[in-house]
Amino acid sequence: MDWLTTLQNYIEEHNASYTMDYMRDERISTLEGEALVRRAKSMKERNAVIVNAQVKAKIIERTQQGDREEVVYLVLRSYLIKQTVKFYIEECMEKRKATIKEDEIIRDESLIEEGLERSDLPTIERDEEIISMPRYRYNRLEAVRYAERWWNSHNTAYKLFENDCTNFISQCLHAGGAPMRGYPNRSKGWWYRSNNWSYSWTVANTLRWYLSGSKQGLRGQEVRSAEQLIPGDVICYDFDGDGRWQHNTIVVAKDEMGMPLVNAHTHNSRMRYWDYTDSTAYTPKIKYKFFHIVDG
Repeated sequence: MDWLTTLQNYIEEHNASYTMDYMRDERISTLEGEALVRRAKSMKERNAVIVNAQVKAKIIERTQQGDREEVVYLVLRSYLIKQTVKFYIEECMEKRKATIKEDEIIRDESLIEEGLERSDLPTIERDEEIISMPRYRYNRLEAVRYAERWWNSHNTAYKLFENDCTNFISQCLHAGGAPMRGYPNRSKGWWYRSNNWSYSWTVANTLRWYLSGSKQGLRGQEVRSAEQLIPGDVICYDFDGDGRWQHNTIVVAKDEMGMPLVNAHTHNSRMRYWDYTDSTAYTPKIKYKFFHIVDG
């Protein structure tokens, strides 16, 4: 058996709904195994089951390290999920590295670590601009359409960042008609122009504070719970609960229980359950902010 067949068999073997054997597989990290256990628990609590699973993979790089093969690959997983009577498709794209020795996978790990965004860039806690702007109506349908179109690809009209989650959410909001303002001051407003951008456009922590502080243009109204959100709204995540917000998602649908399903970048995800308990970045100290995007 060659290395390619070994990898192919491994991917297919472990794609069928993440069995308990896979969650306890020593070839994946402890964090990943714990995340998969939380995912299974969450699905059970929501009366959700995977009725069909498909996987596609693409080899990116292969290197020889002594008696071992290291293979970097992309894997696209698609799950048809049934929740009592409602069906929806959850998808995710992930970059991984498999280590193969003597036709056996001895290690398989994700190369995308969620929740690692850190920044000492300034936050925006209040709106200091007094320039009046024309009113606009936020088009949620267009924001969601954009999130669906680009969840797993790059719109070349914008720069692609290594930590791309907030850049992607900003693009979705702008596609919904949210107006830019503040150019060229990177510490003020929310904007992207001529391959330059404000901190609030690309930094998770800064966008979180901008949404709660802006009084004109793009504005967010904080609500108490996830079920109060509707498609086109935004969820912010502080995985460590330390006050530095590391991730943002956009609501694209609601499940049968009225809870949000979200799209996101960096770890590209589509129709993912909103609470991210299936993330390796998750901790019991996680905090969320729920923002209903309001007309300007």
